Amino acid sequence: MQNSKADLCEGPLLKKMLVYTIPIILTGVLQLLFNAADLIVVGRYCGDLSVAAVGATGALINLIINLFIGLSVGAGVTVAHGLGAGKEESVRRTVHTAMPTAFVCGVFLTVVGITGSHTFLELMGTPDEVIGLSTEYMQIYFCGITASMLYNFGAAILRAAGDTQSPLRYLTAAGIVNIILNIVFVRVFNMNVAGVALATTISQIISAVLMIINLMRRTDCCKLSLRKMRFYRRQLTRILQIGFPAGIQSSLFAISNVIIQSSVNSFGSVVMSGNSAAANIEGFVYTTMNSFQQTAMNFTGQNYGAHKYKRLKYIAVISLTTVFFAGLFTGCTARFFGSSLLSFYIPNSDEAIKYGLIRMTYICIPYFLCGLMDVATGLIRGLGSSLLPMIITVLGVCGMRIGWIYTVFRSEKHHTVQSLYFSYTISWAATFIIELFVFIALYRSIIRKNRDKINECT
Repeated sequence: MQNSKADLCEGPLLKKMLVYTIPIILTGVLQLLFNAADLIVVGRYCGDLSVAAVGATGALINLIINLFIGLSVGAGVTVAHGLGAGKEESVRRTVHTAMPTAFVCGVFLTVVGITGSHTFLELMGTPDEVIGLSTEYMQIYFCGITASMLYNFGAAILRAAGDTQSPLRYLTAAGIVNIILNIVFVRVFNMNVAGVALATTISQIISAVLMIINLMRRTDCCKLSLRKMRFYRRQLTRILQIGFPAGIQSSLFAISNVIIQSSVNSFGSVVMSGNSAAANIEGFVYTTMNSFQQTAMNFTGQNYGAHKYKRLKYIAVISLTTVFFAGLFTGCTARFFGSSLLSFYIPNSDEAIKYGLIRMTYICIPYFLCGLMDVATGLIRGLGSSLLPMIITVLGVCGMRIGWIYTVFRSEKHHTVQSLYFSYTISWAATFIIELFVFIALYRSIIRKNRDKINECT
């Protein structure tokens, strides 16, 4: 087959980066539609309690899987560096190490998710009226987590090679199946949250199968051969060096969200329902900005591997500028249409919609700050440094949010959902400022140490 790839080290940057980013945005939107379809279907056919049950699992699921999803970041950066440097054998070994790593991680997560769901939900303070449904949803969801890991690792490899279109096509096919099965299982077979979880699991398997077929049919150094899969020590070490800190960062980030979700749970099921619906809508804003992070990371990774250090500065400027405007536009648009959007999820509860709008006001509008923070993280990771952004995020995001919850939020005056949501804004802003200064320092250090290798490129 003809490989779909793009050279990220040559040509004008702005147009190439936008063309590269758009399919990632669309792919992320489709991934979110899996969960959105779950919430919309159960909201219309099963009621607010089912919406709260599904929504209560989101932060917990992210906490459990983010550590291992972070390893796919390590695989992508390692492939990007190898491609930029022209080291094809290193890329081959990375591909054949990444996929078995994804499989092992997926199997482990399946066991943890199925056996520990109820306990984890209890620790989060999930109300008695929803914990049974939430447990059922999570256990079925984790039956498909191995497929999800294989898809995500495969997508990271293809994007590092410049192919952002194939992951989009495969997720489109899976997404259509997911929506159809949601309606069939819930509306026809009355399966409630079990139906939407089963539909998501089946769709994840479809996307994984299509991804593996793509990798096996390639003719370049990213081609996957099942007989050659093994754990190459050097490549596995590199994947872990970059991916493990990225995973820890995502997990600790998710811990702060779990603590916030637990705080939201204390306000009751109506607030939980509005919060869950609003958070799902915000996900579409976030995935737009996170797409720019992946673009920044892979363009930086390939150009750094190719020693085209001057282009790194332009990649940074373009990434930060585009994510600022994209975040501002999408965040404000989501809030403007907030009532209508929320009514898709919770059509029969004006009170829940009111609380959903409160969350969107405090989080959607300043969401561009989160985009700036994520792009700065991607730029640093693209240089091969993953420990620094992890430390900064732990202190700036997780530390600040947790500290806020146990100090400001605990006071009687500020024990409100508004105060809780404001912790997002201040943590994003503080973390971005620190990460920006770190990237500038790293860039200047690279320029000083590699003046003889700098290839002037515009």
